[in-house]
Parts: sequence; structure tokens; C-alpha cells
Amino acid sequence: MAPARDRRTGFSRRRQYSTFFGYVLAVAGAVVGAALLAASIFNPPAFSAARMAVASVTAPVASVLDAGVDAVASVPEAIGTWFHVHGENATLRAEAKRHRALLTKARVIAYDNRRLRALLKVRDRTPEPVVAARLVASTASSGRRFALLDAGRVQGVTPGMPVRGPEGLVGRVLEAGPFAARVLLITDPDSLVPVRRTRDGMPAIAAGRGDGRVDIRSVNAANVRFAAGDMFVTSGTGGLYAPGVPVAQVEASGSDSVLAIPFAAPDSLDFALVERPFMPLPPPPPPRAAAPPATPSAPAPAR
Repeated sequence: MAPARDRRTGFSRRRQYSTFFGYVLAVAGAVVGAALLAASIFNPPAFSAARMAVASVTAPVASVLDAGVDAVASVPEAIGTWFHVHGENATLRAEAKRHRALLTKARVIAYDNRRLRALLKVRDRTPEPVVAARLVASTASSGRRFALLDAGRVQGVTPGMPVRGPEGLVGRVLEAGPFAARVLLITDPDSLVPVRRTRDGMPAIAAGRGDGRVDIRSVNAANVRFAAGDMFVTSGTGGLYAPGVPVAQVEASGSDSVLAIPFAAPDSLDFALVERPFMPLPPPPPPRAAAPPATPSAPAPAR
């Protein structure tokens, strides 16, 4: 009968090496963590530079992995669509017939809108976009709200640039590395966005709460009433965010300060648009008063 194998660590050289390297890695991890903690406390600029350098390396990898996950996840949906395409085709034909009148009416309204805008010479003043980048990560479990873009200074992204999605404002660039940028979301407690109410133009401030929502606070008067469903857009005050960008919608009625839900959810966005800071146009100079006519001088007496 073969003798039982002794499973103690001291009788296996491989296990001895594994245990030794495990201890080495644990001690090295503790030392690196302590060094990073000390750098973040005593030298924040160096810690920020190191963090953005690591983000510049990991952002392209995360972007590729995210694209691969999206491609794999789309396979079952494509197969299901292929099996149900015939029934959905008949349903879509019936819906197109029912909504043909509404489509015609919408085209007439769009034509009238374009004609009136041309008559009134209304011109949209939107900042020139810098780059469209992928949002590869966002924080959702801490009190701070940040997101990571896979574009940095090489693509023209610099701190202070506003970031928006298709539904509304996302935030602004806080830090920028060579190939990645850190975005301060509008839901972060350090974020303050000047806004106005769409139905009457009342100015307010959208302040982040750190829990995925924002506080809408009145700025000009007390006992201001907010109704559920009130929508707020950027006002352009301050010269950073262009006016008219959707920000948030009031969740429940209240006065002076109410909770609101942002239109743009970073967790559901694939791409975001980085824009140049908005600079409001200076007011036109006041018209000059007409100079009074010169009074004729009295003739000199003859000698």
C-alpha cells in the first residue's frame, strides 16, 4: 500500500515558493497602497498626475473591452430579431398607415418652423464641438460622481470644457491626461450649474447631491414654488455652459429648493460630446447722443 502524501507546506518546495511569493505580494501591495495614500494627502498634484497616467493606459483597454462586450451582447438580440422579422414587418406597415396623417402634419409644422425662424433671423449659438468620446467608466457607489472619457489632451480636451450627451448636460472636464479625461458630473456635490426654468425663464442653481440627483435652488426670491415636472436648462450665466442645454426635471412639488432628476444618465451613455466653453456675447454699446448744433457766433463790431 502506497504511503499517504504529506500535505504540510514544509514537505513541498512548490508550496513553499507559493507561500513565500504570496507574502511578498501582500507586503508589496500594502507598501504601494500606503505610498499612494501618503501621496494623495501630502502631494495631491503628483497623485493626480500618476492617476491620470494610469487612466491614460487603462482607458483604451477599457474602451476595447467595452466595445467587445457590446458586440457579444448584441448577438442574441440580432438572432431574435431575425426570427420575428416577418411578424414585425406586418405590424410596422399597419402603424405606418395609421400614422401617415400625423407624419404629414409634423412635416407641415417643421416647414412653418423653418420659415418663421428665417423670418425672425433666429440663429442658434452653440459652441463648436471638440471631440465625441466614449464614456468608459463612472462612479455610482461613492459620495463623489466622476466619469472617465477615452479622449485627452491629444484630442484637444482640456480642463473646464463642458460635456453633454444626447439627452442633456453631463458635466465638465476636471482633469485631462494624454489619452483620457476625468469628468465632474453635475450630480457631484462640488458641481453648481446656473439654470433657468423653461416655462417662465426663472433663474436657479442646479447643485449636485452625490446620490444621482440634483437640488434646484432659487436665487432671486424667497418662497418660490416649483411644480412637479418643471424642466430646467442651462442659462449661459458664467460663460461655461451654453444656454438651452437640458439639465434636470423636478421630481416633486416644493418651494425654494426641490429634488430633480438629470436628463442625462452617465451609466446609460456610450458616447458624450466635449464642447468648448461658452462665452456670452458682450452687450452692444449704448447709442451715442447726437451733438447739439453749433450756435453761430455774434459778428465782431466794426471799427
